[in-house]
Amino acid sequence: MGTAASAPVEKPQHITVEFDVSCSIPVEEIVAISEQAGRAIMEIYNSADHGVEMKGDESPLTKADTESNRIICEGLQRVSPHVPIISEENKTLPHSIRKNYQYCWVVDPLDGTKEFIKRNGEFTVMIGLVQGSTAVLGVVHVPVSGKTYYAVAGKGAYVRDAAGSTQQVRAKEFAVSDPGLVLVGSTSHANPTNNTAMKDFVELFNSPQFSSYGSSLKLLMVAEGTAHVYPRLAPTMEWDTAAADIIVKEAGGVVLQAGRITGKGELLEDWKVRAGQQRPVVTQQCDRAQHCMQRVEVLLKRQMPSGGLSCQLMVGWQVNLLPSGWLAEKQAGILIICL
Repeated sequence: MGTAASAPVEKPQHITVEFDVSCSIPVEEIVAISEQAGRAIMEIYNSADHGVEMKGDESPLTKADTESNRIICEGLQRVSPHVPIISEENKTLPHSIRKNYQYCWVVDPLDGTKEFIKRNGEFTVMIGLVQGSTAVLGVVHVPVSGKTYYAVAGKGAYVRDAAGSTQQVRAKEFAVSDPGLVLVGSTSHANPTNNTAMKDFVELFNSPQFSSYGSSLKLLMVAEGTAHVYPRLAPTMEWDTAAADIIVKEAGGVVLQAGRITGKGELLEDWKVRAGQQRPVVTQQCDRAQHCMQRVEVLLKRQMPSGGLSCQLMVGWQVNLLPSGWLAEKQAGILIICL
C-alpha cells in the first residue's frame, strides 16, 4: 500500500497553555520549619566550633547559617515545591528570571550572624512568602528564647512562646511628642554613639530611651509594642526585612520607604520627599550588582518640604507631615526604609 502524503499546513501562531496552581500552606508547617532550623542553630551555638569563614562581601558565614539554610530550603521545597526560594545563602538567579516570580520565599536562615559569633543571643530565623513584591506571610523564630512570631496578610500577627502559649501582638500607639518613647537601633551598625545622624535624630524626641539590639529583634519589638520606633542607617537586604515586614504591618505598625541608596549607603534621592509620600516597603528583586536590593532604614527628621504633606498610613489613620516637625496624630510603631 502507498502512504498518503500529508498536506502542508500553515505554522500555528500563538499557541499557549494556561494553568493555575492552587496551594494551601498551613502556617504551622512554616513555624515548625523555622523552629527545626532554630534547634540546629542552637546546637552549633553551644558548641566550641562555629566554623566561621568570610564570604566574598566580607560578611561572616558559619556552620549554623549553612545548616539552617539546608533545613529551611528542604522544608519549603517539601511544602511548596512549585514556589522558588530566594535565600541569603543560595546562589541568586538573574533578575531577568526573578522579576517574573508570582510568589517566592525570601529567607534569612540566620539573621544576625555577627551576634551569633559574639554569643550575645540576638539572632533570628526569618522566612517570608512574597506575592509579587509584597510580603503576605512572615515567620520569625528567636532560637535563644524559643519564641516564634508569625503573621498572614489580613489575619493579624501572633507570637508563640517556648511553652506553646500563643497571643496576638499589637504595635503601640503614641504621639511623637510623648516623653520617654522607646527607640531601638542596631548593635553592629549606626547608633547614636558612633553616628552623627542617628545622634541628631534621637535628640529630636522628648527624653527618649534608646537601646541597641541585633538582627530583626528590633522589628519584633515594634510589632509587640515594647518599642515605638526603629531607625536604621545602614544597608540591608530584602531577606533581612521581608518576614518581619508583614508581622509589623499586621500588628498595626507601618513600614515605609524613604528613598534609594547605593551599596555604600549613599542616598540617591531626597529621602525627606520620598518618606513624605508614605509608600509601603515592598521586597525588591533587582540585580544585586546594581545594589537595588539593598536598603537603608531611616526615620524622618524634622526638616520637611515646605507646605506639608498629607498621607495615608497603611493602618488607615490620616496623618500630616508638617514642615514644623512630625507626624501630627497618634499612630503605631514606625519603621522607615530606604531602598
